[in-house]
Amino acid sequence: MTGRFHGVGVGPGDPELITLKAARLIAAADVVAYHAGVRKASNARRIAASLIPAAAIEEQLTYPVTTGATDHPGGYAGALADFYEDSAARLAAHLDAGRDVVLLSEGDPLFYGSYMYMHDRLSERYETEIVPGVPAFGAAAAAAAAPLVRQTDVLTVLPGTLPEPELARRLADTDAAVIMKLGRTFPSVRRALESAGRLEHAVYVERASMEGERRLPVAEVDPATVPYFSLILVTGDSRNGRRSREQAVPEPQAAEPAASAAELLVVGLGPGPDHWLTPEVSAALAGVDHVVGYGPYVDRVPQRPGLTRHASGNTVELDRARLALGLARRGERVAVVSGGDAGVFGMATAVFEAAEEPGYAAVPVRVLPGVSAVQAVAARAGAPVGGDFAVMSLSDRLKPWEVVEQRLRAVAEADMALAVYNPASRSRTEQIATAVRVLLEHRKPETVVVVGRGIGREGESLTVTTLGELDPAVIDMRCLLIVGASGTRVSSSGRVWTPRWVKP
Repeated sequence: MTGRFHGVGVGPGDPELITLKAARLIAAADVVAYHAGVRKASNARRIAASLIPAAAIEEQLTYPVTTGATDHPGGYAGALADFYEDSAARLAAHLDAGRDVVLLSEGDPLFYGSYMYMHDRLSERYETEIVPGVPAFGAAAAAAAAPLVRQTDVLTVLPGTLPEPELARRLADTDAAVIMKLGRTFPSVRRALESAGRLEHAVYVERASMEGERRLPVAEVDPATVPYFSLILVTGDSRNGRRSREQAVPEPQAAEPAASAAELLVVGLGPGPDHWLTPEVSAALAGVDHVVGYGPYVDRVPQRPGLTRHASGNTVELDRARLALGLARRGERVAVVSGGDAGVFGMATAVFEAAEEPGYAAVPVRVLPGVSAVQAVAARAGAPVGGDFAVMSLSDRLKPWEVVEQRLRAVAEADMALAVYNPASRSRTEQIATAVRVLLEHRKPETVVVVGRGIGREGESLTVTTLGELDPAVIDMRCLLIVGASGTRVSSSGRVWTPRWVKP
């Protein structure tokens, strides 16, 4: 008979916050294990010390390194991987001998806890039980007497190790937040809070429920005094009077005066990299108070003090446009953002469509161009659209598929290069195969095809193939295709180009 493995949360620090079940299992354990830092005592053991039986075998699992500095050939990650394997083997030896093992975990075992790495290695081999514990942020909220969330507030838990711009963006986009893993990250976390406009309601709590507990506004904290056992609470919007993004600017009524309407900017962010963002668009974004758009595009706009972000889903373009027009109608400085160029299958047309509705006629709209996805893919490939070319979307969400097929045939008959947007999605997997069949009615199988996936982003790929050899199964929503004309060719260096001339 093998022993039983228990992952037991001992809470944030105060022994009185250990649950009754955790106390019972610790008191009955054959083996009590706990993690400890280099040359440091285990905080989990300190919390549970009075409950550990004198006859229990203790296993201290001491980390070989707690920072990124190590001479291990696999670096920091390699050193920890070896440590976890060795630790699991030590505990497995006890379990194989029939001993019950309790692994202590500060806070809750499944919340940023070291227990999880032992769980990954042992739970499939041995009977395992997990006992939850009071997490550190629960104790911190109680210590600060600061209700975190009410009603429909959204709580986000963030590690302070996130890059500062990313942390600022996430803080701006949530109602309430808990920021863990401070210490050396505190200065950048404080700057992120300020950029997101959340510093005023941010509370710092150190050693919650332990001896030496203290709490104070983040703005008053000396960065040199911040230990590992600390976190930051940002209380919810309903507590702070900060209205949610959806409620911040209600839809304007047609009868509302519009004399103070500001110019609404519609901008293209380019395909992805910051260096493809035009100086004109960058300057425009630095001067607005609101950014409206599809979530992933809004995420690309750096957060800064005074900026309110309005992110939404992928199929609510008109709702986004109305929100932006309503903001501008009140005199707010607003930018609607699109990936690539806003006028190429982007938000510009949705804004102009919504602007024709009653109540928005007085709002001036200006479109700022961006680098389009077809330009980015074409440049990576060479010059496949160097001659006449057409641009189409295979999405049939806003037009019947019969129209798509009709236009495909027209372009194929005209012998122009064709850039294909939206070739596939999770719900549209057959259109690209049908499109290839339609094009092959008028184009030779050896027609050159360029497939660009995620061009400009990490993991981008560019494939040059032919219309006859193109595999529709490898095409997804991150792809843009360029189908060459009959004259499109591939040079000896692998570059794809279409001549400017057409022989009679």
